[in-house]
Amino acid sequence: MIRNRVTAAVVAASFLALLAFAQNPPASPQGAPAQGRGPGGGRGRGGPRLRKTVLVWADTRNGIAQHDSTSHAMALIERLGYESGQWDTFIRTDSNIISYRPLMTTGQPASGGPSLANVDAIFYMGHRDIQLDDQQKADLLKFVHDDGKGFVAAHVALTSMQSWPEFGEMLGGVYDEHPWGNVAGTVINEDPSFPATKHLPPSFALTDEFYQAKNFSREKSRVLLRLDLSKMPPNPGVHSTNGDFPLAWAKMYGKGRVFYGSFAHAAKTWDDPDIYHMYFEALRWALGLTEGDATPRPYTPVAATPAAR
Repeated sequence: MIRNRVTAAVVAASFLALLAFAQNPPASPQGAPAQGRGPGGGRGRGGPRLRKTVLVWADTRNGIAQHDSTSHAMALIERLGYESGQWDTFIRTDSNIISYRPLMTTGQPASGGPSLANVDAIFYMGHRDIQLDDQQKADLLKFVHDDGKGFVAAHVALTSMQSWPEFGEMLGGVYDEHPWGNVAGTVINEDPSFPATKHLPPSFALTDEFYQAKNFSREKSRVLLRLDLSKMPPNPGVHSTNGDFPLAWAKMYGKGRVFYGSFAHAAKTWDDPDIYHMYFEALRWALGLTEGDATPRPYTPVAATPAAR
């Protein structure tokens, strides 16, 4: 998917084309059209917020190896929302804000800023175990399951909260290593009708750190993309017995919409229009700005077409 011959000018042009497309989105569920770009958090002075709000959250303090892509991905998500006028963004790397009533380090109530009470979706790239107390954990599950808010997670998010089973249930799976490391592979598009994957060809080449998921069930999640194991070198670390290796999926968790994508390990991969378009549309779906079927479907082995690009 990353083309060595793609120039910075072409990438920039693709980025602008995506943003131009987003300037004329469908009306919001309330019937009010999305607002255009502009500072001030999408609200009038002292007035109500006019756009959706996304909390970009990435607590990486316990990451074994910090990923260079995290900062770039967070900045990209903020830019996509701002330039398209689809959402406003709070970027945070602490976890105190994962609460309906965030506290300062002194234990006093925080004033202003994001909380689970005033955002519409979370874009998450936390790494390994994150320090949340029992009330925060309950708040996060309520945010998605009961309040019907969105949760979009990328790459390292699969590694986090492994000591908290309910998080893995919400996300759809738990990290089970990356057998090949960073390697070239072929990705099969199982659902070209879903908003986040409809721009992708039936199969395509991609070099990435493909994460393997355990505790994953196709009875609970709709797989959108999977790795074509028939084109990968044999590896004893691969635990699939039927050739199924999901890389991106969508699911409902109670009332909330959840999306996970295994991409992307390298910072430069987030400059690929196909990658950021996928997360752009995943967030729009999670925010309820577009519709897509997340009904689980069984695994059906299908011969992949030759990899595009």
